[in-house]
Amino acid sequence: MYTPSSMEFGKESPFPIPSAPPYPPSPPLASLPSHVEHSTVTTTGIPLNKTKPSNPPTAPNPDSHSPVAWSTGLCDCCDDCNSCCLTCWCPCVTFGRIAEMADRGSTSCGVSGALYMLILCVTGCSCLYSCFYRSKLRGQYFLKESPCTDCCIHCCCEECALCQEYRELKNHGFDMSIGWHGNMERKKRMAALPPSIEVGMFRST
Repeated sequence: MYTPSSMEFGKESPFPIPSAPPYPPSPPLASLPSHVEHSTVTTTGIPLNKTKPSNPPTAPNPDSHSPVAWSTGLCDCCDDCNSCCLTCWCPCVTFGRIAEMADRGSTSCGVSGALYMLILCVTGCSCLYSCFYRSKLRGQYFLKESPCTDCCIHCCCEECALCQEYRELKNHGFDMSIGWHGNMERKKRMAALPPSIEVGMFRST
């Protein structure tokens, strides 16, 4: 059996002996970036690229319409004397026109006015019917419930409430005398008209 001699032990091996790569020196903690936590530094001295968790973005709130004030006050009946006189003598006509506009033409002025007059003659509490349309009108135009609730306003000041609602619809561009369908036809005719072109004056030479 062959045994190596002491001379052969002293010879270098023709194959390189693998060794672990040297690690770079660990930097001081004070020189680390501010977004790197000190706890993320491993024992090898190599910092890990970990940042502090940020708060998740919150979803934006949907846009909500804030209520706006009425164009006229409750007691500004003298601003429109025609509607004031109409409401004093024939409140059923005023209410019928308001109801037709609030219902977008699904009910006519005559039907709503007749029902209003029937409730007034039988029960005397037509305000309980008209206050429903005040709430509907406020929801369509995002109006404030002021100075108090709709039911209280119609129970205490029925004529003033009807006049205010009548003026509000007129200030939104409605012609109350032609009804909902008449206003829609007028709007279509105005949209079909060509834009007017202003011709300037030229000086003749």
